[in-house]
Amino acid sequence: MKLITRDVPPRAVWALEKAGVHPLLAQLFAARGVQSPQELDDGLALLIAPDQLLGADTAARLLADAIQTNKKLCIVADYDCDGATACAVAVRGLRLLGARQVNFIVPDRVVDGYGLTAPISERVKASGADVLITVDNGIASFEGVACARALGLQVLVTDHHLPASNNGQITLPDADVIVNPNQPGCTFQSKSIAGVGVMFYVLLALRAQLRERGVFETRNQPKLDALLPLVALGTVADVVKLDANNRRLVAQGLKRVRALVLPAGLAALFVAAGREAKTATTFDFGFALGPRINAAGRLSDMTLGIECLLTDDATRAMELAKALDGINRERREIEGGMREHALLVAESLFKDATAPPPALCVFDASFHEGVVGIVAARLKDKLHRPTFVFASSGAAWHGHELKGSGRSIPGFHLRDALDLVAKRHPGVLLRFGGHAMAAGCTISQDNLSVFEHALSQVAQEWLDAATLTRRLETDGPLKPEYRRVDLVDTLHHEVWGQGFAAPTFSEEIEVVSQRLLGEKHLALKLKHQGQPVDGIWFGRTEPLPTRVKLAFRLDADAWNGVRRVRFLIEAAEV
Repeated sequence: MKLITRDVPPRAVWALEKAGVHPLLAQLFAARGVQSPQELDDGLALLIAPDQLLGADTAARLLADAIQTNKKLCIVADYDCDGATACAVAVRGLRLLGARQVNFIVPDRVVDGYGLTAPISERVKASGADVLITVDNGIASFEGVACARALGLQVLVTDHHLPASNNGQITLPDADVIVNPNQPGCTFQSKSIAGVGVMFYVLLALRAQLRERGVFETRNQPKLDALLPLVALGTVADVVKLDANNRRLVAQGLKRVRALVLPAGLAALFVAAGREAKTATTFDFGFALGPRINAAGRLSDMTLGIECLLTDDATRAMELAKALDGINRERREIEGGMREHALLVAESLFKDATAPPPALCVFDASFHEGVVGIVAARLKDKLHRPTFVFASSGAAWHGHELKGSGRSIPGFHLRDALDLVAKRHPGVLLRFGGHAMAAGCTISQDNLSVFEHALSQVAQEWLDAATLTRRLETDGPLKPEYRRVDLVDTLHHEVWGQGFAAPTFSEEIEVVSQRLLGEKHLALKLKHQGQPVDGIWFGRTEPLPTRVKLAFRLDADAWNGVRRVRFLIEAAEV
């Protein structure tokens, strides 16, 4: 592990400090590309205008017509947290804006596969719907969209995934309207907006359209800001880049959560996770609430998660939150066993080599397809290689197909790699899609070795020694005067996440003593700048040398009612 200190532009630090930003925050923000205090303004008025999102105005007219003619609307959701929150935002928002008949269908990961398929379109039609709206999916659902149109349904696709390409040409499904910042011709600046954010923008455009039609005026229009806690949760949980626009959406959602203005289901999930809504952080969204919603889609039925986000009954919300918590516990148990087994399989691939191969593909017949993505992420983190983990398809009609989920490292665009594999080996990839850092694909089991070899070939071509060396960007040494509990709270209050990393400091520290905690974690007594401080390294069991360069985040724990600063160790330079 190589610890790299971020560059800190002095002019940006000066401009931020002059505007009243705390010196530590000024340093951290400047290192993350913030150049002026205006970029830190999280006011809703500074959000990119909805009319900048290609297709949003057309979608608004379609939905306004549907609402005014009392058509039945059906949302086709996705089975992750982004898809679940996008569905809840769509249902709640459309009802707020006057739709009287709104329903939803969520695919089953095992039975239906991913996206809008023809059978799902048929189910939507059978439900009596007139308009089909996808959230967080649909941009590559050619057959599903064609089937829906043939059945007489109007189709609105809202998505944020990259569209499919054929020999370098972008291809789009034949929907009535597509709203996706990554479609050709869309100049919307926040290309990394989550699926839930796209749906929220469609609702903003719809409200504007209804104002134009005189349905309501600005002074009495429905307040869509009630949806922002859900937008924030889905945005953080989907690990999209937190650009300025996404940070504003998340900050506004967090403000409402901390003021306890949030849906009953979110409130119940905080309780089930043992977290406090009034001090909510992006870490709570990403590591406590998000996984509990995701677990339903991985092991059970995401309908549970969506119902939890939709209900306004506190008792029902708590029942659903407890059920989701139980499913998440089961997910952790399955994942733990799979991770250990997958690591053994992966290590067997290079037992005679000095380093792992440039890319990893792991399959075992016992793997559960609902958690292959999580296991791929764990292996990628441990071995620092692009990693695919495959499981047998659970649906009988899939035959001997394998479903794979991949996670990547900086410098290796996973979806582009799959596209190149598809070009070089036609027919090997039955389906694929995703982003730079995460992607999925379906292959025949007979083609596993072909895929493994093809992916490794691309990795050999694209990755060099520097990219394959694990690096962690840090904020350098922590001044001793900043080792304070109040500054820990200040840091936790800010919006951190993908592309706007949480503060991680690094410097050489003396290890005074160390012991194993629960046989799983390393509890440390450290000396930082001559002063004692506690530290903990979760998941680490190997001892550290007496002096070592550590990367750490700031945290606070309580002992006998007194809160003290604690270092959460992230890595050691070796």
